[in-house]
Amino acid sequence: MPTEVALLESRALRVEQMGRVDALDKVKCLVMLPDGIHLRTEDVARYFEVSTEVVKKVTQRHRAELEENGLRTLRGSELEVFHRDMVSLWGGEGAESYPQAVTQLRLFTRRTVLNVAMLLRDSDVARCVRTYLLDAEQDLRAGYASLEHRVTRVESHLAGVGTALQELGPVLNRMSHRLDSLDRRLEATHQVVGAMSVRLSGVSEDIGRLDDRMDALARDPKEPNRRNQR
Repeated sequence: MPTEVALLESRALRVEQMGRVDALDKVKCLVMLPDGIHLRTEDVARYFEVSTEVVKKVTQRHRAELEENGLRTLRGSELEVFHRDMVSLWGGEGAESYPQAVTQLRLFTRRTVLNVAMLLRDSDVARCVRTYLLDAEQDLRAGYASLEHRVTRVESHLAGVGTALQELGPVLNRMSHRLDSLDRRLEATHQVVGAMSVRLSGVSEDIGRLDDRMDALARDPKEPNRRNQR
């Protein structure tokens, strides 16, 4: 895990953290210009509770890196347009108190301020931001380690499942053969039952005829003797 000193010294490590602008508001409220995007040098100094000279020195030493992360310097007509936009957004009585730079204006974004927080050594606020970043990364690494452990456990269980399925294959094959044999036996049984049903139907007809003869005999017991005399 990177340390605070490593973060101060390594540009590569700072690049890894540049997406974590949420850390700024976690530590302290960041007051933006009316456009909600930019801050001036004095706004950045107020956030970190240092002088504007300290922020200017950090900006001069690491200007290329800060420009990659949103630092801009406005002059001439571009500066005039920006002032008009800010005055318009400020509105009302606040427009009169909006400070306008005479020759140039250096603008920071949230990303640039976060970059400054990882460069500024003599600021308790900057130190708190770095601590937040490092603690969050430690929690993230711990979460990854826990997830990796759980994935490893799942993979080990799946390996056991694979072995069990391989052993289950022959058993299922034998069961399939036994079920096929049972189907054939059931089919033969159905055929026997069908034949018995046909025979029982014939027996039922014979019994019906016998019942008729018994009924006739009951009505006229002499009928068989008459037939014998003939």
